[in-house]
Amino acid sequence: MLLLVAVAGLAAALSLGAILVPQQAEATRSIGSVADRAQLARRTVHVAQLRQTLAGIREARDQAWKWEAVMSAPRLRYAASAEQSPSLGYRRSVLALWSRRAIQARREAQHPPRLEDWLCIHHYEGAWNDPNAPYYGGLQMDLGFQQAYGAALLHHKGTADHWTPLEQIWVAERAYRSGRGFYPWPNTARWCGLI
Repeated sequence: MLLLVAVAGLAAALSLGAILVPQQAEATRSIGSVADRAQLARRTVHVAQLRQTLAGIREARDQAWKWEAVMSAPRLRYAASAEQSPSLGYRRSVLALWSRRAIQARREAQHPPRLEDWLCIHHYEGAWNDPNAPYYGGLQMDLGFQQAYGAALLHHKGTADHWTPLEQIWVAERAYRSGRGFYPWPNTARWCGLI
């Protein structure tokens, strides 16, 4: 009888073991898969942050280049090193750099030298959107002047009456810097006390 109880107890222990061991194995697998999922989630977030930061870099770079083009300034060099780097910290530092450059370029472009002088000349010339040939825009530029100092704008936007006032002023500033001074506007420059 004692032997029968021992065998029955052994059988019960074995069947309980058969039930518990797979449950422990399943629990271990489930802990491993939770850890794997957490790691995958962190990796997915990291990749998304890398992409978002790179998109921000490109947007800030394009803004800087846009304002440099308005001023006819040379483009700042873009080495594209952030595109090759897997470091989020490095990409964030490059984003901060291009953001500062974009802000600086916008600030410079929106405050051209001799702005008050150009506004005085404009006061005696036409409206910024004056389409009447042979002189166009708020600083009354003829086609030869536009071609010489604003060829890219003339090509992309048409005559000066389609340019922003800021673009017209920067084209006039290019003429000024080329050595022509305010002489393309002889009467109005005199009225403004510029020549």
